[in-house]
Amino acid sequence: MELHQLRYFAAIARTGSFSRAAEHCHVSQPSLSQQIAKLEKQLDQRLFDRLGRRVLLTDAGRLLLERAEAILTAVADAERRLRDAGNQDGGRLAVGAIPTIAPYLLPRALQRFVRRHPNVELTVEEDVTQHLLETTAAAELDLAILALPLDDPRLHVEPLLTEPLLLALPAGHRLARRRRVAVDDLHEERFILLSEMHCLGEQVLSFCRTNGCQPRIACRSAQIGTVQALIALGQGVSLLPAMARRAGERGIVYRALAGSPARTLAVAWHRHRYHSLAAEQFLADLRALCPRLAEPDA
Repeated sequence: MELHQLRYFAAIARTGSFSRAAEHCHVSQPSLSQQIAKLEKQLDQRLFDRLGRRVLLTDAGRLLLERAEAILTAVADAERRLRDAGNQDGGRLAVGAIPTIAPYLLPRALQRFVRRHPNVELTVEEDVTQHLLETTAAAELDLAILALPLDDPRLHVEPLLTEPLLLALPAGHRLARRRRVAVDDLHEERFILLSEMHCLGEQVLSFCRTNGCQPRIACRSAQIGTVQALIALGQGVSLLPAMARRAGERGIVYRALAGSPARTLAVAWHRHRYHSLAAEQFLADLRALCPRLAEPDA
């Protein structure tokens, strides 16, 4: 059993696909398939059930995955510890964030870090929650910034800040003159929401339904910037995080909504993974920044 075989095996288990795993591991699919066949032969166990285009772990595969992830994490940790020991001013840092956080928080969080640690090799990944959870659990990311709730026993999760979700309205909207709006005022409104792949879109729907409002969805988008542009054009309303308001979009007004919808941002990392010096320093900067961002005029 060799390390590269375990890496290929874990990548297939994560992606559910030989082709995606090969792309992720930067090898050809035939080479990856050949190594998995060798591993299965060596263990005398079938590790995957091939169901057309779907690939599922067998019972033996599930047993191996737990140990394989532990082995790969231990190897990666040893490499990081040795790298830190020989390079106090450099190292590597891989940070992930979901798209509804990344453009608003990461530039401010990284600005001070990059200035103070110019020799750190920095990687930033912007992706949806489920993908970030998997890459963090696979020890490919040092830290991931996401929105609660998160439920993954492999990860340690630390809340950072809670920010309000504000009602975003076209500047000339009838409700724009009010300082605070009730959910009952929104029954006839057209909503522009983020697509189902974003947890924020589902959070907005859940809040509205819990408070007796069934939103009329006019449009879904993958980007908050597109949602804001459509609102500015008078095409509907939405609930957006306060961070997005600070990014600025002319033609939109933001109002507090009764019921005080909010989201809590958190940072997550592998529960048993060694934190490099670079990761510890970035985490310290993040902890110092977030209380300031929670202030209304930050």
